[in-house]
Amino acid sequence: MKNSSAIRIASGQGFWGDRLDAPIEQVRRGPIDYLMLDYLAEVTMSILQKQRSRNPAEGYARDFVPLMGEILPDCANQNIRVIANAGGVNIEACRDAVLLAARKAGLAGRVRVGVVIGDDILPRLAELIERGHELRNMDTGRPLADVLERVQSANAYLGARPIVAALEKGASVVITGRSTDTALTYAPMVYAFGWAPDAYDQLAAGVVAGHINECGAQASGGNSLVDWQSVPDLADVGYPIIEASPAGSFVVTKHDGTGGRVTPAIVSEQVLYELGDPRDYITPDVIADFTTIRLEDAGHDRVHVSGVKGRPPTDKLKVSISYQAGYKAIGTLVYGWPDPIAKAQAADRIVRERLERLGLRFDEVRTEFVGWNATHGPLAGPPPADLPEVELRIAVRSENRAAVDRFTREIAPLILSGPPTVTGFAGGRPKVEEIVAYWPALIDRREIEPNLRVEVTEA
Repeated sequence: MKNSSAIRIASGQGFWGDRLDAPIEQVRRGPIDYLMLDYLAEVTMSILQKQRSRNPAEGYARDFVPLMGEILPDCANQNIRVIANAGGVNIEACRDAVLLAARKAGLAGRVRVGVVIGDDILPRLAELIERGHELRNMDTGRPLADVLERVQSANAYLGARPIVAALEKGASVVITGRSTDTALTYAPMVYAFGWAPDAYDQLAAGVVAGHINECGAQASGGNSLVDWQSVPDLADVGYPIIEASPAGSFVVTKHDGTGGRVTPAIVSEQVLYELGDPRDYITPDVIADFTTIRLEDAGHDRVHVSGVKGRPPTDKLKVSISYQAGYKAIGTLVYGWPDPIAKAQAADRIVRERLERLGLRFDEVRTEFVGWNATHGPLAGPPPADLPEVELRIAVRSENRAAVDRFTREIAPLILSGPPTVTGFAGGRPKVEEIVAYWPALIDRREIEPNLRVEVTEA
């Protein structure tokens, strides 16, 4: 499809757990053409894989289905198309649930759900390693074979092309697994404007638009350091909308009458979010040069973005892998005035001594004093003399679950056998939690792209 008109792509979710009403308001409070919903973080894939192992019908973002039941009638009536990575590790189950929600809403024959399948390579890992794909950790250089038996999820990041293919097949809802966050926004631009695979400047502009859109209200006044106290009505914050043009420039805005704020300074903060080398923002479709971005004030709650340059993509795709890396537990106690820091420090020493006497060893023991140095660490300086209270937070990590479990029994005794003025133990004994670690790797894209499958099903 090639369209000479601008399109409006609204951000409705910045993560799984974001405001449930945000996508509803994006659909109902003003005109949009596409609704983008980003649910997946690196650790989310492992959570979803665990859910699926317990129940084959699970493994996707369940919040997505009732949301679709709520907004699909609006989307069908207004011709709004939805793109979401809510499929997680069970994309077909997510599709089937959305199709059922569409039928229950009386939309049989009016909704077509597309899925992009093939990012999940967990079942292929042993075979890939045997054929010489070491999937070395990008941070440490270790081969994945070192932790293969503990791997819980492995998903390749996909770009815009499979989403575009689903849109071309008439999908009104597109569900993916581990797509790049940015592709959820720039895939509609590729589709609507007919950008060629080598239109690198336009594609790079789309990536920047996706990067701005991907974290929801963070681009429209939420979580902003820019004069944050004057940002209006964050309780009713409007989520960002990209008004994209065929040439690649775009405007960041939000619905009229909503809270929050869109300014060059606030958008700049989002541009810098999770940014490595600004010259090499690598995606499956293009390498975007963030040093070429130009931001201009285009009026009230409108920021014009232009000038973005791009280069050809690499021959690799990034793979997000999670693996079991031991156990942890975190205990907390609150100490009150007078001398709360001295009391908390004494309690920390007592716990450590008792663990040592028990012969317990941990990979790491970490202590923070919330109210003094938990946020800024050593930069916090010496503790103020007049603190009314402080929270002791002590955490341990170990491959030995039994050791971590024994630690959890050493916090409560401090109430009667440690420093005075303890409170804040209403939550009970700390829980032992499994540690899920992140393993970033690269793989030849020829191992992934030929195995992708795009299907579209009518409700």
